[in-house]
Amino acid sequence: MPRLRPTQDIRPIADFRANLAAVLEQVQSTKRPVILTQHGRSAAVLVDAEAYEAMQDRLELFEDVRTAEGQLARGEGVSHTKAKAAILARLAR
Repeated sequence: MPRLRPTQDIRPIADFRANLAAVLEQVQSTKRPVILTQHGRSAAVLVDAEAYEAMQDRLELFEDVRTAEGQLARGEGVSHTKAKAAILARLAR
């Protein structure tokens, strides 16, 4: 996801309401998120749908890695040799 540009990518919610189509076009064309503010404080982040899906995919991968690290720490890992043998045996079927 491209880097946020505060001068262009932070907008008050009133501006968002008044210029909805333009803000959506900005998010889709630049692929940068837009931070919406309310009463001078951040309230929400608008991101491109593809960027959101990519973030969700990365999050799932990180969660899988974290689970695997926990399994390894508990001694539940499988050696490379055993894993390779199991995969080759499965492919031979």
